[in-house]
Amino acid sequence: MAYHIVTGTFFDFNMFAQRAEDDRGPRHSLYQLAEKLQANIHQPGDYTITLGDKLLSKLYSTPEHWAMARSLASSFSSEDTVYATGEDMGLPLAFLLKLKRDRPKLITYCMVPERPRTKAFIKLFSLVKVIDLFTVHEPNKEAALKRLFGLPDERVFQFISQADEKFFTPGLATLRGDIPLLASAGLEQRDYATLAQAVVKMPIEVKVCAFSPNASNRTKVRMPETMPKNMEIRYFEFSELRDLYRSADLVVISLLKSNYAGLTVLMEGMACRRPIIITNNEGLASDMVAKGLALGFEPGDAQGLQSAIDQLLSNPEEAKAMAERAYCYFLQHHSSERYVDSLFEKIQSTGRILVD
Repeated sequence: MAYHIVTGTFFDFNMFAQRAEDDRGPRHSLYQLAEKLQANIHQPGDYTITLGDKLLSKLYSTPEHWAMARSLASSFSSEDTVYATGEDMGLPLAFLLKLKRDRPKLITYCMVPERPRTKAFIKLFSLVKVIDLFTVHEPNKEAALKRLFGLPDERVFQFISQADEKFFTPGLATLRGDIPLLASAGLEQRDYATLAQAVVKMPIEVKVCAFSPNASNRTKVRMPETMPKNMEIRYFEFSELRDLYRSADLVVISLLKSNYAGLTVLMEGMACRRPIIITNNEGLASDMVAKGLALGFEPGDAQGLQSAIDQLLSNPEEAKAMAERAYCYFLQHHSSERYVDSLFEKIQSTGRILVD
């Protein structure tokens, strides 16, 4: 059995590996997974785009993805197991492989199964018959896939949120000054306007790394109309971001109403053993709050956020105990090693079951 990982976005994995070796950034989990599977990695490149690719992109994805899917589909056989890391490649591959008798086992990550175009494309061409396993990152996405397409439990796998425990670790507070420091990060579905409203009159310093590798002109974010004097928003390199987490009295994740955003920062903050305050959205965020691993506040509730900040800053022993619980929970359930191992086992078992 040969394994293949197909990405719809190009990643310089050699750069990630070198950066991690130099302790300048986290490891890339896909590269870890590929090494463990001994898989071939296929990424966008110089694939010839045809008229057919352009026409099919009217239905879904892009001409570039269809050209890549067409080239790959012709080379795969029943001796292969393919993991597509997004719908942008997974669904075009499924469409083309449906016509192939000697087809591989196909696994695809599905970020938003309820998106109208995604749902319609899967249903119109009966792609659930070709996709052997769907992976998702949230319980509600798993429920949506089962509800929309009648999938049994064994056809959907929810992988864990994760951070690289070898890079994001507790350490010295090099940035802490005379007043409490609050850290925040991320750009997708962020509500920095509510954060600014909550802290504008507080004697604290707030530093925000407003960046996301997946951000686009469609990214939803609320920025403050007027930036408070005690709040700084800029880009931080990974080593700077780690120092920020380590130095922060609190990590605050202020989100719009969402069921998926903020999880990476949540994991990174837990990995650095810092107390977390997070918008109490449905999914992992509310689960962490319910477990006593983070303190929650409602979306858009600046007063509730201010009260949460006051509570933890006024009770440092409570904050420290919560951070310690979250750190232990992270190491047990959400490390990158745990993530890679669980996905590796699922991909391998899917290939073996289907072969048998």
